[in-house]
Amino acid sequence: MEVEKAAGALGAWISGVSLADVSASGGLFDSLNEALLSHQVLFLRNQDITPLELQNAARRFGQVEMHPAYPVVEAAPDVQILESTAEVPSKIEAWHTDMTFRPAPPAITLLHAQIVPPYGGDTQWASATAAYEALSEPMQKLLEGLYAIHDFRQGFRESLAEPGGLERLEAALESNPPVKHPVVRTHPETGRRAIFVNSLFTAHIEGLTALESRSVLTFLCQHVATDEFTVRLKWKPGTVAIWDNRSTQHKPINDFFPMHRRMHRVTIAGDRPV
Repeated sequence: MEVEKAAGALGAWISGVSLADVSASGGLFDSLNEALLSHQVLFLRNQDITPLELQNAARRFGQVEMHPAYPVVEAAPDVQILESTAEVPSKIEAWHTDMTFRPAPPAITLLHAQIVPPYGGDTQWASATAAYEALSEPMQKLLEGLYAIHDFRQGFRESLAEPGGLERLEAALESNPPVKHPVVRTHPETGRRAIFVNSLFTAHIEGLTALESRSVLTFLCQHVATDEFTVRLKWKPGTVAIWDNRSTQHKPINDFFPMHRRMHRVTIAGDRPV
């Protein structure tokens, strides 16, 4: 396995690896996981694997976490389908960490490109640890002990506003009430601290006035997305991205409408942020 850095703050290209082999090779998985903890997001080209092989490789990272709003592949029920078409375009184009509306958000996400447009549709990632470490000491102290509310309803408000949207997502709303997470979390394996609020699911910071909360959240979300903390991927069919949700945020760029984009995703359960 070869590892080549993709950007200064995070990201690495992995070559010489097929994810189809990861589920059967402990040594290969250990190397891949070590690279993920070090680089936070990994990119692998030419992964000609089936949904079932993606599912088996993902299970090496831990227990699978399902999503209440997406369909799955029938032959591999751990694999979610993320699809944008001219008739049903994607509505999410904001920096976020996956599913922070859960008490224990996912630790890791694997995304496998199936159909990608000839141009556009890139994805960006940002290192929330690099962003935290770049804060001044007074700002770091200000954030200590603060908690923020994360809400499924906020992240899916456009879908909920559509005709039939409330009925379609009613069960998801009931099973995902708002949750509280620390504004800064500690990675359970690396010990590094990371900003843990995002523009998609974070509603407000507890204990601050409405103006203070909006101001701090706006600053933190803009700060995480600073160019120096980011890396950008141009997708090709067969490309896989694997990222650590405990230390990153990501943003899909929806500049390919009305072209078709279809991805397969598996998310791995995480722990309660502390």
